Amino acid sequence: MSTFTHNAAFGRERLPMRLRLATLVLLIVSFAASVAAQYPPTRQDTVTDIFHGVSVTEHYRWLENFEDPAVKDWMAAQNAFSRKYFSTVESRKTLRAELHRFYSVESSSYYSLKYIKGFLFAIKNQPPKQQPYIVALTDPNDLTTERVVIDPNVLDTTGQTSMDFYQPSSDAKLVAVSLSYRGSEDGTLFIFDVATGAKLPDSIPRVNFPTAGGSVAWNADNSGFYYTRYPQKGERADEDLHFYQQVYFHKLGTDFSEDRYEVGKEFPRIAEIQLATSEDGQHVLATVSNGDGGEYEHYLFTPDKKWSQLTRFSDRITKASFGVDQALYLVSLKDTPKGQLLRMSLNETELSTTKPIIKESQYVLNDFLPTASRLYVVEQAGGPNQLKVYDLDGNQRPDVPIQPISSVGKPVWLDGDRILYNDQSYLTPPTWNIFDPTNNEVTPTAMKKSTVADFSDAEVVREFVTSKDGTKVPINILRKRGTKLDGNNPTLLYGYGGYGSNQAPYFSERNRLWLDMGGVFVVANIRGGGEFGDEWHLAGNLTKKQNVFDDFAACAQWLIGNGYTDPNKLAIEGGSNGGLLVNAVLVQHPELFAAVVCRVGICDMLRVELHSNGAFNVTEFGTVKDPDQFKALYAYSPYHNVKNGTAYPAVLLTAGDHDGRVDPYHTRKMTARLQEATTSSRPILMRTTSTTGHGIGSSFDEKLSLDADVLAFLAKELEIRYPATQ
Repeated sequence: MSTFTHNAAFGRERLPMRLRLATLVLLIVSFAASVAAQYPPTRQDTVTDIFHGVSVTEHYRWLENFEDPAVKDWMAAQNAFSRKYFSTVESRKTLRAELHRFYSVESSSYYSLKYIKGFLFAIKNQPPKQQPYIVALTDPNDLTTERVVIDPNVLDTTGQTSMDFYQPSSDAKLVAVSLSYRGSEDGTLFIFDVATGAKLPDSIPRVNFPTAGGSVAWNADNSGFYYTRYPQKGERADEDLHFYQQVYFHKLGTDFSEDRYEVGKEFPRIAEIQLATSEDGQHVLATVSNGDGGEYEHYLFTPDKKWSQLTRFSDRITKASFGVDQALYLVSLKDTPKGQLLRMSLNETELSTTKPIIKESQYVLNDFLPTASRLYVVEQAGGPNQLKVYDLDGNQRPDVPIQPISSVGKPVWLDGDRILYNDQSYLTPPTWNIFDPTNNEVTPTAMKKSTVADFSDAEVVREFVTSKDGTKVPINILRKRGTKLDGNNPTLLYGYGGYGSNQAPYFSERNRLWLDMGGVFVVANIRGGGEFGDEWHLAGNLTKKQNVFDDFAACAQWLIGNGYTDPNKLAIEGGSNGGLLVNAVLVQHPELFAAVVCRVGICDMLRVELHSNGAFNVTEFGTVKDPDQFKALYAYSPYHNVKNGTAYPAVLLTAGDHDGRVDPYHTRKMTARLQEATTSSRPILMRTTSTTGHGIGSSFDEKLSLDADVLAFLAKELEIRYPATQ
């Protein structure tokens, strides 16, 4: 940029205004052309579609065909170009080494806890092991009681096999686990003996796949289990093999071909099923979602061996869980967008007979856990959580104390009314605590995430930003104490804004390194999420999706206007639906940012429903088959709104070849289009890998390398020197 300034100033003394401007334009175009000339060549093939009388032309449809040798060659060239770029970032090796230290030095964490018959099962993540593994403890305060049950690192020493889900039997003797390869989430179910770690002969393919996932529920005597699976080859047309998820029953010791169909033929093509068993094992609950738009219905298997439908999509029952009192507890959004809790007797399963136990409040009813005589309710207040306690009649008891601006997941029932709950914030790592309501005491367990990342010099500030239409949007700002608001801070703004998902506070060692780089980290609780309930979500989906992008842009403008940063120091990052977010804001407001990181992002909104799991997203995004929804999709589709002759910021787009959630062609097409269009000297980079998918199941080394590249990219484009020179 300084070259342009110098040349313009030089010409200003000698040329008339019109010629000076023409000279400046030629210089800029010439410089940008020299940068563009470095990109690998990309051919253009013109394709035109007509939607509701509107002609839409594109040139990179050919990049959708992953099997085309020309596409593979183009990808290899793009990756080589990006690796050359990263090799020029002097700090990358140092940043990678620091990330490795933060991620692996005495670092371990536990999640997905299940307490059964005196055993506490958990998934343990302990870098530098490549994959998490399943352990069982008899005492959460004594980690010497921990033993390994299933370790994918032993099953596959390459680190490419990962766990999709697991479920112990009700006698704690067996564990069913879905395993998949290279981040594909294409899972096969296996059974392991808890005492010996031995794998039983049983195996069932096609039990898990993006996005519907998979689930297992054991029967009462643990002689078998109910499970979800997708059609086997030949059962449906090839284009339907990743849809029509249904429930089957498997008896241990038999071949899966003998498994009995249970329920699901009447479910939608885009059904997503989760299974649960009652405490006595006599009832099985199937929660069925209609894609990703937030619609649910429920089916119940009863002791008379019959399945019956309890709720319909129109009933707006979003969560259901068995109690220990022969009852079902349900969250209803019917005329209560923040949610109320209902109780249904298992002896009288008519929704009309239920009564609210906990009525709608000012906070969102996010999750709940019934115990012997208590109801634990996780509420969210615009992002952060709180943990409320009620008796079974809905009378409030003293809250469970948690940290300010923190989050808790669904608690785990131990016995009586004692629970385990996980509390974490942007400043403190997740800790599993025991809460006993008899004395209202909280006891931290030994299952605390160990870390060398110390945030004692940092603070979190929560502010509200006014969006384009006047809506107040919360942002959470992680910064070092004493940060000067002089507009010079490298700032990274993160967002998601979809599916009613709450962006709650979370602990990340990467944020420690970002602070050490002089940075400020910001999370925006924008519409499309569920931070303020159903209305907050619905204000940012389908034809109202533009509100999400307006909210995020307003957050960026607020950070600039309030002295945190300026456009040359501001970057944005998002993944998946968050990748759509940053791509859309990139093309709508390219002047606001210096750098954009898009992980496994959605880019082509007119074709997303035709590929991979895109059909599951129709209930969230809409479909081009509907005229109004097409109009909205076309208006914000990032790929279709890239404009030639625009000086775009630096962009890093990442993808994994085995991604079943967002087809990697989105990344390929967006890369090609941006490289064609930009007049900026800043790079458009694509980074893809052949051993990952959407990021779920990626090995430790893959995650480490990706984070190192992201930080190196930000360091170079925001002109951060790390480590700082003296």
